[in-house]
Amino acid sequence: MSNLNKVLEVKNITKVYKKYDTNFDRLKEIFLKKSYHKEFISNNNISFDLYESETLGIIGVNGAGKSTILKIIAGVIAPTLGEVIRHGRVTALLELGTGFNLEMTGYENIFLNGRLIGMTQEECEENIQNIIDFSELGHHINEPIKTYSSGMSMRLAFSIALFSNPKILIVDEALSVGDAHFAAKCTKALKERKEKNMSIIYVSHDLNSLKILCDRVLLLNHGEIVKEGISEDVINQYNFLIAKLNEEDKILQTDDTNTSSFGTFDVEVTKIEIKGTQSQSNIISAGENANIIVHIKSNIDIENVNIGILIKDRYGQDIFGTTSKNEGSEYRLTKTKEYKIVFNLDLNIGIGKYTISTALAVGENHLDYCLHWLDYGTDFEIAGIKGNLFTGINKLYPKITEMEELNDK
Repeated sequence: MSNLNKVLEVKNITKVYKKYDTNFDRLKEIFLKKSYHKEFISNNNISFDLYESETLGIIGVNGAGKSTILKIIAGVIAPTLGEVIRHGRVTALLELGTGFNLEMTGYENIFLNGRLIGMTQEECEENIQNIIDFSELGHHINEPIKTYSSGMSMRLAFSIALFSNPKILIVDEALSVGDAHFAAKCTKALKERKEKNMSIIYVSHDLNSLKILCDRVLLLNHGEIVKEGISEDVINQYNFLIAKLNEEDKILQTDDTNTSSFGTFDVEVTKIEIKGTQSQSNIISAGENANIIVHIKSNIDIENVNIGILIKDRYGQDIFGTTSKNEGSEYRLTKTKEYKIVFNLDLNIGIGKYTISTALAVGENHLDYCLHWLDYGTDFEIAGIKGNLFTGINKLYPKITEMEELNDK
């Protein structure tokens, strides 16, 4: 993206907090000129750029340093070391309700919050009706904020931020509050603003929304950037990190030849293949019956093995997934033995290219005891449609039950 304009430069940001056991220790340090604190490094030498019209995702487990770096970019807190260079207005949706006066009405808070994030009085007046309409608060706009639910507060905060027309918009988990309708509306609005050259920093635990919205993703762990790249690759590394954190006695490793492969490898996937029962190939018609065949090898004696598959589209979005446990089967495997499991299903999905991932685990999913997670195990293409034509991702088999003429009476 070097040919695009930079709108944000984050250079070698480090943030160190002082932690005291008691408030009295803080006083003793001031007057006795002796250290009574421990240091906690929330961000450690973080550097990255944000470009015009780019959506940058930031993910990481709790305590990874996401909120700290966002607050530094927004100017809420100062870094211990490093600098942030902003080329335009930055508006941040961070902690819910920040910048609102709970005693004032929603209408009054539009002006208060708008001025706090950098809007002029004239800009607030010009956009007041757009903000009210987008928030869908109706008559509630004239009621005090203290009477609002968390979803209503989020609607108002997001609407104000959106119509402040920032160069950079920071969204931290805001879309996780409220109903699905408004979340979808917000996602559409963000895409539209992006087309008008607004840049977005987006933080969420909703991995599918990250895949849909983000051009690039940063993975933070212990205050440092551990991976940066396209959404799918970074999310795969995040899944590995989550699985590793959930393992206590078992050592997880990555496959040096495949960064999308990780686990204990006590049991491992040796091959995945898919064949249409008619085409006998991985080029399959929509609606055709197919077999997904997972070949595995066990390196230990083990019980209760759960085998899962996940179909993704070309954008990396999850289309369908299931496990053998969901279908009523878990398996006992013997050391050095090889096995295969066949998932038979009708592929009632739309024309396009897809990939298949698989996971071997003991428990509900790979987060419990991850034997082997393998992304992009194989791919296939849906070309042509068996039966009635349809558009979209899934074929739902509707039935037209009646048609009647309605005459004016």
